[in-house]
Amino acid sequence: MKALVITKAGGPEVLQIQEFEAQELKAGQVRIAVKAAGVNRSDILTRENPDAYGGQAEKATIPGLEVAGEILEVASDVSAFRVGDPVCALVAGGGYAAEICVDARLCLPVPKGFSFVEAAALPEVLFTVWFNVFMQAKACAGEGLLIHGGTSGIGIMGLQMAKALGLNTFTTVGSDEKLRFINEHRLARVINYKKEDFQEVYKEEKIHVILDMVGGDYTLKNMSLLAQKGRLVHINGMNGLKPQIDLWMLMSKQLTLTGSLLKPQDVAVKHQIAQELQAQVWPLLENGRVRVFVDQTFDLADAAAAHRLMESSAHIGKIVLNV
Repeated sequence: MKALVITKAGGPEVLQIQEFEAQELKAGQVRIAVKAAGVNRSDILTRENPDAYGGQAEKATIPGLEVAGEILEVASDVSAFRVGDPVCALVAGGGYAAEICVDARLCLPVPKGFSFVEAAALPEVLFTVWFNVFMQAKACAGEGLLIHGGTSGIGIMGLQMAKALGLNTFTTVGSDEKLRFINEHRLARVINYKKEDFQEVYKEEKIHVILDMVGGDYTLKNMSLLAQKGRLVHINGMNGLKPQIDLWMLMSKQLTLTGSLLKPQDVAVKHQIAQELQAQVWPLLENGRVRVFVDQTFDLADAAAAHRLMESSAHIGKIVLNV
C-alpha cells in the first residue's frame, strides 16, 4: 500500500510517499480503505520530532490521527461493523495511508449525509473537545465556556457543540477575517486578541470553563476570568509550558486546573468517548445543528502544502487530505 512517510525530522519537505506492506489484521480490528485523513497540529510535532511523537513504533514514520473510509475486512470477533460500512476513526498514527487497521471500538459510522472528507474532519476534534470540556471539566447547560483559537478545528467544533448543548460561548481569534467568520455563524461572543485584551473585555462575564491551547501568560489571565469553582483545561502550551499561577486565586476561587493528551489515553477511555459522542453528538451532526467547516483539501502527495497551511495558522476550520 502507499503511505506518506516522515523520512527524517524536519520541515514539510521531509514528507514522501512510499510503498508499505499492508498491516496484519488483529483480533478486535477492522481494515479501512482510507478515503480521507484529517491534518492536525500534532502531525507537525510528529514530523519535527518523530521519535518523541510517533506513537506506536510500527507507525512512527506515518503521521495522521483521524481517517474516514470504507471497511475492507473485519476480524472474526468484531460484530459491530461489516465489510463496506463507511466509518471514521480515531487512530494513534498511520492515518496518511491507503489502508489502516483500527481497533473497532474507535470507529464511528459516517454521519448521514456526510462526505468522507467531512467525516475525516471529525474524530480528533470531537474526541478532544468531548473528553476535555464535557468529561473532565463537566461543562453543562447554562455555564459559560471560553475557547481560545475559535476558528481552529477544535474551536469551531467545540463552540458549536457547546451552543447546541446549552452553554454560553466566548472565544478569541487573531484576525478580523476570523472575527467576521465567528460572527457570521453566530458561534460565540468574539474578540480579536491582537486588538483587544480578552481579560479586560470578558471580565464581567460568567465564564465557568476555559479550553486553552496557548499556555504561557494566558494562564493567569484565564484564572482571573474564571467564576467560582471554574475549570481551566489545557490541551497545548504554544506560548509556554511552564507558566506562573496564582495560588491564592486558585484556593480562594476553588479553581480546577487540568489538561490532557488524547493520543496516550487507554483504548477503553477512547471507547467510552466514542460511545458518548455517538449518543450525544451524532444526532446534532445529522440534524445540522453542528457542521463541519473544511478550509482546504489536498491530495496525499501534496501533504507538505497542507502542513505549511497548518503552520501558518491562516486556515479557518479543518485541513483534510484526499487519499
